[in-house]
Amino acid sequence: MKEKNEKELLQAQHRVEEAQQRNRSKERSKRTQRLIVTGAILESVLPQAKDMTSEALKAELKAKLGEP
Repeated sequence: MKEKNEKELLQAQHRVEEAQQRNRSKERSKRTQRLIVTGAILESVLPQAKDMTSEALKAELKAKLGEP
């Protein structure tokens, strides 16, 4: 009886872990999609962005947005 309860508990824990992993995976996919769309919008508005380094792009955006 004790072994059965331990086995059921372990299975329940694994189900919870699998559900959490699926949720993390879904969130990563959403973030990836959001970053892709944002990057595409940026490149459509600022075509030279694809040829810039990250730091140069950051400086350009700050300059255009009037931030220090």
